[in-house]
Amino acid sequence: MNVLHVIANPRPAETSSSKKLAFEFFAALTEKNPDVVVNNLDLYQNKPPYVSMEALNYFWGPVANPSYIPSKAEEAAANFSNNNAQALVDADVLVLTTPVWLNSMPAILKAWLDQVIVPGKMFTFGAEGLVPTHHLRTVILLVSSDQVYKEGDIRDGLTPAIRAIFAYIGVEDIQIAWADGQDASRHMDSNERREMAIEAAKEIAEDIAEMA
Repeated sequence: MNVLHVIANPRPAETSSSKKLAFEFFAALTEKNPDVVVNNLDLYQNKPPYVSMEALNYFWGPVANPSYIPSKAEEAAANFSNNNAQALVDADVLVLTTPVWLNSMPAILKAWLDQVIVPGKMFTFGAEGLVPTHHLRTVILLVSSDQVYKEGDIRDGLTPAIRAIFAYIGVEDIQIAWADGQDASRHMDSNERREMAIEAAKEIAEDIAEMA
């Protein structure tokens, strides 16, 4: 089983609740299934660019015109995608370690998604519409937030966006471990909330470890 772990948090591990979730998740996963292959991608070490007009032409030009030949500038604009999308194409499981910023995902995570979930990489178009060309079965969110969120909270712009993005390419299994209330100055139970999220992450890891 191939797992792609994408890290979208610039904080060091010792001060990042989402990275603490990730540490416990992968410890449980590899203990239960030592054969799992984990590919780590820290977006702050390998920053994705925003999609440009040249990149859009490179990705979508062949959809409208199968004989489309990209220019040198368009090829250059797609360099990040060409170097990074295959890791997602080959993954059985995607783990996203991320904070919630302004009730949504960090811009760097959205930039990565825009670069890798593109035609010719994760999907093509056939006579009946979109055809997935990936192996991805499950997306796992390991999330931290300063605020406290309830299930279905109208302020949560992260999970609906992730669900919609991956449903577009045929992935419906989204699992979440969320350490909310991590602003200790406002939430006296921040440590307890993090420990509850860690236990949830471990449970998800144990289930994932048994995937065929």
